[in-house]
Amino acid sequence: MRLIQNMSTIAEFATPECPSNGNIKIAVIGGSGVGKTALVVRFLTRRFIGDYERNAGNLYSREVQVDGGEQVAIQVQDTPGVDLTGNGLSIPDHVTCSIQWADAVVLVYSVTDRHSFDLIGQLHQLVTRAGGANVPPVILLANKADLLHMRRVDAEQGPLLAAALGCSFYEVSASEDYSQVHGAFHRLCCHMAKQQPTASLSSHTTSSGVAEKKGRSPLIPRPKSPNMQDLKRRFKQALSAKVRTVTSV
Repeated sequence: MRLIQNMSTIAEFATPECPSNGNIKIAVIGGSGVGKTALVVRFLTRRFIGDYERNAGNLYSREVQVDGGEQVAIQVQDTPGVDLTGNGLSIPDHVTCSIQWADAVVLVYSVTDRHSFDLIGQLHQLVTRAGGANVPPVILLANKADLLHMRRVDAEQGPLLAAALGCSFYEVSASEDYSQVHGAFHRLCCHMAKQQPTASLSSHTTSSGVAEKKGRSPLIPRPKSPNMQDLKRRFKQALSAKVRTVTSV
């Protein structure tokens, strides 16, 4: 696997640059502070930085190898956090656009934040409504599983909710276990790659009787472009802090 393009916006990502047989678009959605960005960066780079700009709404891209050795280009859209106010869900426009753009959706909550867990049912309804006739596949991720002393959501509640929603469930730790995070995203990519031949041929018939291909919107409003140098700087700072801690012990 290789990082084909460090960071980009949806409008900037050019699929001809990717020598792959498909292009899978994934939107990551959840409440504020649940670790969406940490999960995405962990999956793409194996690194955990721990300090990110919240609600940046960045788009990341890379190429992965799925079952059978096929190379597939993926785009992962990080989204601003969704919150619950007195008037109901506070949903940034970018989140709804991301759902309509995506081929698959990853719903995320933190096991240390009961509020973020309670949002999942409503977020799933949002995906169903925004997806229209082509509701994208959904998986549910419970993040921060390493923070046992701060847990506010029982371990059995996640699988029960996922079963009720009809989606796969993974409890992971972006900070402690890369293999868990990679496994969840990679299985989703493999599943989507298998579905691509039929999904890409979904069509409707025009008045002339000619079948036209029907896909999701190729563009969504331009999110803020991330600063790769800043990510690298924060990673080095986090690494230096760990080294100092070990030395002091």
